[in-house]
Amino acid sequence: MTDIGLTALAEDPAEERRRARLARARKAKLVQAFKHIVLPVLTALAVLLAWEAAVDLNGIPKVILPAPSDIAERIWSIRKLLYANAISTTTEAVAGFAIATSLGIALAASLVYSSWLRAALYPNIVFFQLIPKIALAPLFIVWLGIGAESRLTFAVFISFFPVVIATITGLTNVPGDMLRLCRGLTASNWQIFWAVRFPYALPHLFSGMKIAITFAIIGVVVGEFITANKGLGYLIMFASSMAETTTILAAIAVLCAIGLTLFGFVTLAEKIVLKAYGHKAA
Repeated sequence: MTDIGLTALAEDPAEERRRARLARARKAKLVQAFKHIVLPVLTALAVLLAWEAAVDLNGIPKVILPAPSDIAERIWSIRKLLYANAISTTTEAVAGFAIATSLGIALAASLVYSSWLRAALYPNIVFFQLIPKIALAPLFIVWLGIGAESRLTFAVFISFFPVVIATITGLTNVPGDMLRLCRGLTASNWQIFWAVRFPYALPHLFSGMKIAITFAIIGVVVGEFITANKGLGYLIMFASSMAETTTILAAIAVLCAIGLTLFGFVTLAEKIVLKAYGHKAA
């Protein structure tokens, strides 16, 4: 290509507009990355630095409020103990979440397709949602004993309702003309469920699952508070009896890391599944 041709290409208005669009798209991505990743991290670091400075400047004893550096040091020094207890808590939370999600989807689908069942159960489900479920935790120990069964069942109980409510909302949110078209094509209820209702319900379902995974962790930890000989909840209660504030906060920090990791897995699954079904993840 000659110099004249290169000059003409460089001065092409369409090429200039394309480059401008690409530049704007790159800038928008950088702004989004800063807003959703860098800004939260900087905010968390600022809070930790302020916490560290407040403890150092005011000479606050560790038994009252240890500095973040003390907590990090404790996490490293008892890392094997934290790991062993975190495995137990995580396993029970994931199992409770999986059971709650499966049961929640099955019940929601049953309620959507049976008006009699919906009339009988849905008001009671809403009523149970209003009960402060943490107060019921001791009853699960009475009913199921002090083993893992009671903690797992309570985790299912506490994380079950968000999945049911969100899935029902999604399954009943299908456009009416879409359902009429399916019925006009003589599609069965089962075909309508898999081809129309379930794909439409996916964004709502994942919203409920994001709440459920955090509730499952809360359910297991509450159960470990009451009766357990392992788990991060048990470790927190054991450390509190000895006024080991640094160990308590170390266990809470590990719980936060577990919660963030599990929430991240659900969010990743949401992006993959919604993309496969042509949705745009929130």
